[in-house]
Amino acid sequence: MFDNLTERLERSFKLIKGEGKISEINVAETLKDVRKALLDADVNFKIAKQFTDEVKRKALGMDVLNSLKPGQLIVKVVRDELAELMGGKAEDINLGGNPSVILIAGLQGSGKTTFSGKLANHLKSKKSKNPLLVAGDVYRPAAIDQLKVLGEQINVPVYTVDGSKDPVSIAKDAIKHAKQNKHDVVIIDTAGRLAVDEEMMKEVAAIKKAVDPNEILFVVDSMTGQDAVNTAKEFNDRLNFNGVVLTKLDGDTRGGAALSIRAVVSKPIKFVSTGEKMEALDVFHPDRMADRILGMGDVVSLVERAQEQYDAEEARKLQKKIAKNQFNFNDFLSQIGQVKKMGNLKDLAGMIPGMGKMMKDIDIDDDAFKGVEAIIHSMTPDERENPALLNGSRRKRIASGSGTSIQDVNRLIKQFDDMRKMMKMVSGGGGKNLGRMMANMPRR
Repeated sequence: MFDNLTERLERSFKLIKGEGKISEINVAETLKDVRKALLDADVNFKIAKQFTDEVKRKALGMDVLNSLKPGQLIVKVVRDELAELMGGKAEDINLGGNPSVILIAGLQGSGKTTFSGKLANHLKSKKSKNPLLVAGDVYRPAAIDQLKVLGEQINVPVYTVDGSKDPVSIAKDAIKHAKQNKHDVVIIDTAGRLAVDEEMMKEVAAIKKAVDPNEILFVVDSMTGQDAVNTAKEFNDRLNFNGVVLTKLDGDTRGGAALSIRAVVSKPIKFVSTGEKMEALDVFHPDRMADRILGMGDVVSLVERAQEQYDAEEARKLQKKIAKNQFNFNDFLSQIGQVKKMGNLKDLAGMIPGMGKMMKDIDIDDDAFKGVEAIIHSMTPDERENPALLNGSRRKRIASGSGTSIQDVNRLIKQFDDMRKMMKMVSGGGGKNLGRMMANMPRR
C-alpha cells in the first residue's frame, strides 16, 4: 500500500538532510521533488501544487528547534499536511434513526457488496448492532447470491424479494421487515454500472428519496486512482453522499484516490477495506495513514487489532500454563488463529515502523501458517497436549500425514520448545507477570 509513494517521498527528503538550516532554496528543491512524487501517485495536479505551496509556507514560517534538523522539520510539516489533506481526523458513521438506514452506492466492481458484508460484520462485532443486509442489486443474480454467502459467513440475515425488479419497493419493504424483527441497522446494497449513467443515478436517487437514509456511503476502488476521484465528484453532485469508502487498498494502488478525494468532494473517507476477509475493514484515520505513507508505521492500529482478538480470562489461563511450562500445541494453534484474525500479514507487518520498506519486495502469503497448522493437525490429541511424546517414529508419521518433511516437523518442534522456554522466562523473570501485563492492557 503506497509503497512507491513512500519510496519517492523518502528520496525527496534526502535532498534536505544534512543541511544546516531551512532556506527557501533547499525547501523549494525538496518540494519540487515531493510534487513530482504526488503526481506520479496520480494526485490531482492542482491539489499537489496547493499541498506543496502550503508545506513551503509553513516550513519557512517556522523557527527550527535546536533538537530538530531541517530534514525532520520538513517531514513533520509534510506529515501534518498529508493528514489534513485526507481529512484531519477520523469520522464515524451516523447511526441515528430506528432503524438506522445506510445506503451503499458506487460503480460495478468497486467492491460494494463485499463492503456491505464487512460493514455489517463491523457493526455487529464492534458496535453490538443487529444489522439487516438488503440485496438491492436486482440486475445481477450473482450479487444477490454473493450477499447471501457473506451473510451466512457473518451470521447476518439478508433480505431479498425473489423475482422483483423494483429496488425501491425492496428497500421500503426491508425497512418494515427490520422494524418487525428488531434490526437496528439496515444496509442497502445497490446496483452499479461499469460507468456513470443516467439510469443508475435515477435509481439510486429514487431509493434515497424513498427510504431517507441516515448515511450514504460511496464505495470506490482505490486502484483506479484519479478516475475514482472524478467518479466520486459525479456521484456527490447527484447524491450528496456522507462519506467515502476506499476498497482494495492492499492492491497495487498509487494512492491518488486517498490523497485527492477529500479535497475534491469535501466529504470524509470513513472506511478503508483490504482483502476479502470480513474482518478486513478499518475506520479511516488520516493521521495514521499519513504516518504509513511516510514509512512511520501504524502501531496504534496494530495494537487495536490485537486487542480486538484479546480475551483477558484466556490470557490469565495461558499465563498460568506458561509459568508451569504447560504451554502446548493446542495453545499454539489458538494463538495462530488469533493472529490470522487480525488481517493480512503483510499489511500487519507494514504497521511496524520501518518494516514497510523492508517487506516491500517480500510476498507474505495469507497461508503462511498453512504448513505449521497441517503439522499440528496431524498430531494426536495426546501429542498436542504433551509435546514430550513426540519421538522419532511419531515425527515421521506426522510428516507423512501433513505432507511435509521430517526436517519441517523437527524444525517446528525445536522452534516451539525455544519459544516455550522464552515465554516461561518472560513470565517469571524480574517479578513481571505476563498475565497481569496483558490483563492491564488498555481497552478501547
